[in-house]
Order: sequence, then C-alpha cells, then structure tokens
Amino acid sequence: MTTQPAQDRIAARVLLIDAAGRLLLFRGCDPATPQIRYWFTVGGGLEEGEGHAEAAARELFEETGLRLSADQMHGPVSQDVTEFPYDGVIYRQRQEFFAVVVESWEVDESGFEEAELRDIDGHRWWTRDELVAEAEVYYPENLVELLDQVTALGLPTIRA
Repeated sequence: MTTQPAQDRIAARVLLIDAAGRLLLFRGCDPATPQIRYWFTVGGGLEEGEGHAEAAARELFEETGLRLSADQMHGPVSQDVTEFPYDGVIYRQRQEFFAVVVESWEVDESGFEEAELRDIDGHRWWTRDELVAEAEVYYPENLVELLDQVTALGLPTIRA
C-alpha cells in the first residue's frame, strides 16, 4: 500500500481573546471522520500573494465578522508545523499565530465558506482554567502555553 506524501499548506491562525481573558475556539471535524469533534483557533490558509498578517485579518473577518487591519494583528506570537488529515488528504501546515485582544465580540459566522458551514458546529469563549480542565481535544496542543505567553505580553485591548 502506497502512502501519498503530505500536501504543503501555509496558514495564519488567530488567538482572539476578550477583555476577560477568554479565548475563542471553534468546534468542528474532519468530514472524513465527522464523529470525532475537536476545538481550534480562528484561521486558515493563505491566498496567493497574501502575507500571514493579512491572512490572519481576512480569516478573522470571514470567521467572526470582526474586521481589523493586518497592522492590528500582534505577532506572530508563535510558529509551528503540524500534520493533519482533512477529507482524505494529509496536510503539512506551516502556520503562524497572531493575537488580538478585544473588549468583547459577538461572533458572526455569516462569512463562513461552504466547508466551514459543513464542518463547524459551534464556537465558545474559553477561560484558561476551562482549557486546562477540558477533556475534549483542542489544537494546537500547546494552546494553554500560547495563551499564557500572549497574556503576559499585556496587549492593548481593541474596542471593536
């Protein structure tokens, strides 16, 4: 049996944090295994000619309705490479994480693309303690450490 090599992908992720220190995560699945649900940050792949900060701002708007400029994305605060399956394909994703702190935000999912509408079934604002105690799977696995790093930066709160 031959295994196909992973497809390379470049992405930008956003740690969207409210003034209470809660982090926004979406819950979704790989359509190939819809029974397995997990939580993940805002973000997605870069479009042709797009930089990471621009992609982070675009994805933030598409997935939450919050329109900020690339200059308002703090970071990158972290970078990593991850491999994951999605719809029968293995991806090797190089990703940069940006952070934004807002006073509060009511998530608007009306900008979701077709795959997001199909694969995402909810969102939630999480406290650090809730993430530590959570038995459900979330990505990246070092999310609590990333949240701690960003919190320690004392980023200014944006009024949205």
